[in-house]
Amino acid sequence: MTGTAYRRRAALAAVLSTTTMAQAAAPASTAPPSPGALPGLGSLGRLAGFTYGCAVRSDRLAEDPPYAGDVARECAVMVPEWEAKFETLQPEEGKFDFGLLDEVLTFAQAKGIAVRGHALVWHAALPPWAREAIASGADRARGVMDAHFETVLNRTRPRIRDWDVVNEVVADPPGSDTPDGGPGPLRATPMLTALGPGYIDLAFRKAREIDPTLRLTLNEYGIEEDTPSADEKRQRLLGLLRGLRDRDVPIDAVGIQGHLQMRNAFSAEKFTAFVRAIRALGLSVLITELDVREDWRVPEGYPARDDVVAARVRDFLASAVDGGVRTVLTWGLVDRYSWLVTDPDVARKDGLHHRGLPLDWEGSRKAMWRAMAQVIGGQS
Repeated sequence: MTGTAYRRRAALAAVLSTTTMAQAAAPASTAPPSPGALPGLGSLGRLAGFTYGCAVRSDRLAEDPPYAGDVARECAVMVPEWEAKFETLQPEEGKFDFGLLDEVLTFAQAKGIAVRGHALVWHAALPPWAREAIASGADRARGVMDAHFETVLNRTRPRIRDWDVVNEVVADPPGSDTPDGGPGPLRATPMLTALGPGYIDLAFRKAREIDPTLRLTLNEYGIEEDTPSADEKRQRLLGLLRGLRDRDVPIDAVGIQGHLQMRNAFSAEKFTAFVRAIRALGLSVLITELDVREDWRVPEGYPARDDVVAARVRDFLASAVDGGVRTVLTWGLVDRYSWLVTDPDVARKDGLHHRGLPLDWEGSRKAMWRAMAQVIGGQS
């Protein structure tokens, strides 16, 4: 893929109209080149009182200059996909490696982009030594968590002012895509086994003790759509949040991931009410990992396929904004680097590729970008 092809951008008229695209597994945009026809989503959002950003990876920022340029143009905030997770930062006990995270932070600082941290506690990002240590008992588990928090939060304090303190702690109800068999409303994790439900309280209290001005966020998925399992998971999350509030646990925000699936129905009314219920607890709400997974019901031809995805994103974001959301991040920026394409468990099996991010395979803005510009950027 040449840099010239990758940098092609739609002219102003094309940016806000339907893009015509060739029908192919990974089609190139047919829009004429016009870099900078409109400002990026970050700039458009800022003017309207919103923050837009995306998840990034340090290797792609370093090795793909056109992609790095897209991130710099589109984003006001970035979140490292893997570089800030436990497994990366502390692969061996007491031996921390901030090299990859520093690459992200250096890029962000040079471009004037904020960075949020993801994630201090997540069961899926524990190295083997940490799993073994946590399993050995409550005192050892608490020591592992405290030591990790102290080193990471003190090291990143100057440049990361918002962290996902705990990630994906609510159990998936029966009937969901990934029922985890957790006992009760919380997901079965090493920390839950070692410390009980109070490990969430301990994590937030420790983070606040280390950094009194840091925004502390709980991040969760599977609560966006109009399905019985999502209904149940929303109630489980609200119950958890109310308990945290009742116990004066220092939590500031909730991240709703927003991994949407076209096979599921969506109710704007339900979702707006849910966001408002969280905000009524005195918490901010962020959309932290937005993307769209298609299925066979989505048209194969263009532009109809992109338009269907964009319509879902527009409905979802409009309902989130109605509820009071002012920060939106997508989990990636360019389709060809999306986990929906690279993860074999979620990749399409029909030879096509998910097109669930704002920029297409070559980095050109498509219908999803325009939908986001309309909702968070005030474009029409």
